[in-house]
Amino acid sequence: MGFGSYDESEQQNQEVNTDDDGEGVSVHENDHEGELKFETGASTDDLVDKLQDIKDDTEDE
Repeated sequence: MGFGSYDESEQQNQEVNTDDDGEGVSVHENDHEGELKFETGASTDDLVDKLQDIKDDTEDE
């Protein structure tokens, strides 16, 4: 088979199960309201310096 070719027999008689038996995933099952806060104890400059160190280490590899 060449690039882009396919076996037409694979495209025929495909069955899709569309039964809705209620076993789906509820995306709202664990919804929470509120906010998340955390303090790092580091200044913005410290964090930017750390990020630059990480980037420099990655470029060296």
